[in-house]
Amino acid sequence: MLKSRKAITGILCVLVTLAATFAAMAARAGTTVPNRWGFAYVDVFNGVPDLARQAGSWTPGPTVSVTTPPGGPTYVRFPQIASSDGVVHVTAVSQGAHWCQVLSWGPLGLDLRVAVRCFRPGGFPATVPFTIVFEQSSGLLPAPKAFGYVHHNGAVIADQFNSSGAVNTVAAGPVGVWNVVLPGLGSAGRTGGVQVTAVNPSQAARCKVGGWVSTPAAQTVRVRCHDAAGVPVNSGWTLTYQRERAITGAALPPKNFAYTFDVTPANPGPYAPLPPAINYNSQGGVNTVRSAGLGLRLVTFPNVGVLPDNVQVTAYGPGPEHCNLLAPWNTGGLTATVRDVACYNGSTRVNRASLVTYTSAR
Repeated sequence: MLKSRKAITGILCVLVTLAATFAAMAARAGTTVPNRWGFAYVDVFNGVPDLARQAGSWTPGPTVSVTTPPGGPTYVRFPQIASSDGVVHVTAVSQGAHWCQVLSWGPLGLDLRVAVRCFRPGGFPATVPFTIVFEQSSGLLPAPKAFGYVHHNGAVIADQFNSSGAVNTVAAGPVGVWNVVLPGLGSAGRTGGVQVTAVNPSQAARCKVGGWVSTPAAQTVRVRCHDAAGVPVNSGWTLTYQRERAITGAALPPKNFAYTFDVTPANPGPYAPLPPAINYNSQGGVNTVRSAGLGLRLVTFPNVGVLPDNVQVTAYGPGPEHCNLLAPWNTGGLTATVRDVACYNGSTRVNRASLVTYTSAR
């Protein structure tokens, strides 16, 4: 009888352990985590870029690598995260009015290869440093956290994700304008952050957030694209919406990420953009923005600055203006300092609204 009781007790313990394990697995399955992700600061054009600013979902050991054949483009190879889906964002890092765009991405064996080309004013190809991030997700996420993206090829949606389980839609407007609706990710007021990048293999193009309206039912974002001359143009693009999630789609890890929307770019600052929901900091810090000169904005993300990390910038507004990073950001003392976001109309620096997102891998 005693042996029987011990056997039954042992079986019950095993069953309880299994139940707890399955419950934990179910809980994890019910939250959005990226299936694949990676980022890098591409400061070399052949070889291995900055090891302190690259990370991804691959196993430890391999690194990001870069090749740039004569005449370009630059190919960024992320190890072990091959995919034809997801979204890519890039931001030029330059003392001039350069911008970068994605030409294409896809699997190369077990790896992911992204083709990037950068331009200077006038639409002439240029080779400058840039930051890049890739992300591909599935799964659901309970509100108020939210995450969604769209890859549009200029004609139709090529890939999309919505953490509420709803289906994102895109409606074309006049040339170079699209209205993107992310249902189920809505909020009573403007909340979260947005990034947009041009995807065009055939011509120079810049894409941005042209407008953004939040309602309880959905986030509605207007995407605008312009050619090198500032003329509206139909182009492919990627869009990511984040709310209390890193731009990679993940959280915990990373526990260190932040985003902000510089809504009053003429404000000398330092100021904290309002409402607070567009100025999120995962460690409770208060992000601030201040002027560093005409068209230059110094952005500080306190409490979250941990290497390896990544920064992306997107311009906001109806015109052809675009934004980049004047120099690599600084990470130290748990603070990430973006010195500076630079915005341009053609080759002239101008004060314009912008959206900035920061993430650590940790």
